[in-house]
Amino acid sequence: MATERKRDLIKEGERDYQDWRASLVETPEKRALYEEIAAKSDLWLQLVEARQAAGLTQRQLAKRLGVSQAQVARIEKRGYVQALGEDFSLEVRVERRRHEDPVPVAAHR
Repeated sequence: MATERKRDLIKEGERDYQDWRASLVETPEKRALYEEIAAKSDLWLQLVEARQAAGLTQRQLAKRLGVSQAQVARIEKRGYVQALGEDFSLEVRVERRRHEDPVPVAAHR
């Protein structure tokens, strides 16, 4: 009897994943699109980190921006910014005021 070699499904799956992942950036056009989408998908995390670095709660930030806490929560939610589409832009910077904690300042359109 010949010994049958078992398939290593884990290694096959890893190889398939690596091939698929490489195909996402195989041309300059695909790479540019991939990087644009990746930057947008990370935006929610950058917003959360900026607010937390400033030591602010969502409620405190909302008050400073003149919006509801629920709106801040929606903007910080993963996937929300991408759902707004290409016309949405948001600029966030952290300013240090004299004798105060850093304060994120945001503008959106």
